Amino acid sequence: MRLSVTARIALLAIALALISNVVLVGFVWRQVRGVAVEALRRDTMEQADTYLGIYRTGGRRGLDAALRQADDPADPFQIAALVDADGRRIVGAGPQRMRLATGSPSFTIGGIADAAPWSQHEAGYTVRRVGQVRLVSGHLLNDWAQEQRGIERALLLAVLLSLALGVGGGLVVARYVGNRLGRIVRVIDGVGQGDLSARVGHLVQGGGDAFDRLAHRLDAMLDKIERLMGEVRVVSDSLAHDLRSPLARLRSKAEAAALAEDAGAREAALSGLLAETDLVLRMLSTLLEISRSESVGSDRFSPTPLAELVEEIGELYAPVVEDAGLAFTVSIESRPAARPLHRELLTQAVTNLIDNALRHGVSGGEITLRLSDAQGRPAIAVEDRGPGIAKADRAQALRRFGRLDGARTLPGAGLGLALVEAVTRLHGGAFELADNAPGLVARILLPARPVAEPIA
Repeated sequence: MRLSVTARIALLAIALALISNVVLVGFVWRQVRGVAVEALRRDTMEQADTYLGIYRTGGRRGLDAALRQADDPADPFQIAALVDADGRRIVGAGPQRMRLATGSPSFTIGGIADAAPWSQHEAGYTVRRVGQVRLVSGHLLNDWAQEQRGIERALLLAVLLSLALGVGGGLVVARYVGNRLGRIVRVIDGVGQGDLSARVGHLVQGGGDAFDRLAHRLDAMLDKIERLMGEVRVVSDSLAHDLRSPLARLRSKAEAAALAEDAGAREAALSGLLAETDLVLRMLSTLLEISRSESVGSDRFSPTPLAELVEEIGELYAPVVEDAGLAFTVSIESRPAARPLHRELLTQAVTNLIDNALRHGVSGGEITLRLSDAQGRPAIAVEDRGPGIAKADRAQALRRFGRLDGARTLPGAGLGLALVEAVTRLHGGAFELADNAPGLVARILLPARPVAEPIA
């Protein structure tokens, strides 16, 4: 049975809480046991050193007297005795017969006798050599065993409590995650039903967590979808409107060519037919280029020196501009380091700007292609001295099929600047139109740092 995402998150939270608490409980148990054993070892070694001191000062008689006093009914599990080579107790407190693990002065934990109650628990003891016999000092671990069982019960209770808290915490986390994802899903469902204005941004809580980042990314995607849908509507309406006239002229010229009896009139009609066909094909080709620029991935980018690219475009267009009777200047004011670019599309965008300047700024007498630094951002600009574009009309000029009144008598489809803006957006930059006093400055502003992904 497949579990939902929220159920898996809840189980993960429960498992993490349980594992962390088991590890913590194990650490506490180990530390408590270690402290108790260390305290017993220290007391046992000090007791053995005390008896050895008595032996050195009072001899065997003094040691025997001290060990007899150690046989305290109040503490029947204390070990302080002299034993012979077979482990039999000679004098002192402890089991009658002992099986000792070692004769070294080290501290040992283990069984010390086979008779009850000494056989029921381990003992902590040390063995020292005293003449021909051995001095055994230590204590049975029955008290520690009782304390250990109490600690284990407490730790088991802590584990069960942690499990209960983990279940509660897991359910809270799952509910929190489910609610936030549910709100995002409702927004997406609304978009799927046609509400392109729905956004996830109001769900951002300002913590900068993964949900906030997801909300920002979704809003950016929805903005792009809304913009593309709007552009699709504009393109559809504009195609229906702007293709009507050239198609009507195509039909008229085709009909004129078919009906013309004079060879000259027929040739003129056919020439006009070809010109109108070229216009329609150019419109469709530009639309395809715009769509292509919006779907290009960053894997098509390659490191390109901007200065070299601008110089190549300048060398290519210098004869064209001069043939049109205009002065052409290429100004390289900065040489930024090579950066990832789509060389072909950026070249197409810059040449579109030069073509526009040739078409609309021929009266100014000069065109300048400039590469500069605009507040730390590389900027490619085409400047002319023509009539320019009024500030109020610049937004219209950037729309697809957006043609101003002064340009309607010239051939074109109103898509050149739209292509430039799409290519600039692909590179994460901005496209702007400014006044050249007189004339127009069309400027492509690239980001200070190259983007890893095309920005929508």
